[in-house]
Amino acid sequence: MTLSIGIDVGGTKVLGGVVDESGKILETLRLETPREGGSALTQTIVDVAHQLLAKYPAESVGISAAGLVSSDRRTMLATPNIADWNGAPLGDQLTELIGLPVVLENDANAAAWGEARFGAGNGEGNLLLIIVGTGIGGGFLLNGQIYRGAYGVAAEIGHMRVVPEGHLCGCGARGCFEQYASGTAMLRHAREAISASPDLARNLLARGDGTVHGLTGSHITQAAQAGDSVALAALNTTGQWLGAGISSLAMILNPAVVVISGGAIAAGELLLAPAREMALRKLPFRGKHPETQIVAATLGNQAGLVGASDLARQK
Repeated sequence: MTLSIGIDVGGTKVLGGVVDESGKILETLRLETPREGGSALTQTIVDVAHQLLAKYPAESVGISAAGLVSSDRRTMLATPNIADWNGAPLGDQLTELIGLPVVLENDANAAAWGEARFGAGNGEGNLLLIIVGTGIGGGFLLNGQIYRGAYGVAAEIGHMRVVPEGHLCGCGARGCFEQYASGTAMLRHAREAISASPDLARNLLARGDGTVHGLTGSHITQAAQAGDSVALAALNTTGQWLGAGISSLAMILNPAVVVISGGAIAAGELLLAPAREMALRKLPFRGKHPETQIVAATLGNQAGLVGASDLARQK
């Protein structure tokens, strides 16, 4: 049995795990992401790897990292939520420090690979993963391989423009997909619904601190599951925007399946049902070709870890 280590690096945590060839996680280890990022974060990754290697004879290490990764999977080009990592040659640095072959991968790409190999898209060679969280991330498999583009930054679908001169995005452009279909967008949709019908929002607001600023995505999901009309409207609007975007992506990429993951998937069918309905309604040439399936991810927040470990094993 060949073991590999996957390490998922985000803005708050470094989660490592030992994974076997079937995608089963044998053990995990979590450390906090150092605020200063940079070399301190690199050392944290090394510490996680060494602690796991002390117990398991893994032969490779895969790193799933939030940010833009070069097409040769050796360099972090940009890390918007991690300090002092822009341009860092992590692949070579970690290979030397850990003493094993290391593969560096964008977190959404790694999660897409994990879901295609062991999760909701098991066996599908043409798959699109959409991560619906604070923003929107994407990973795409084309004919069984991750599509990275010429420079490694393909599938950044959150910054597909869907509304000309729409809401300003953190990337500097206006009208990006994630401004309408992300968890953050869901909060804005809820606030707009509250403003339109304040008398109907008392139960929803009571789940937080009584103000719109105290609401979280979890509050909205829990309220919607309890039948709250304002929360249901916010999820429905978010789902419709998600589906509208998927209809365009389906015609460009033609995946067999779209896997939805991220924190917002906790809402389940309350998000997925309106997304499917809108995707079908907006699909060009509807009824003239097979329809892309839209399903929920099954690996949860361990998809990146599992995917990265398997990608390292494939190298």
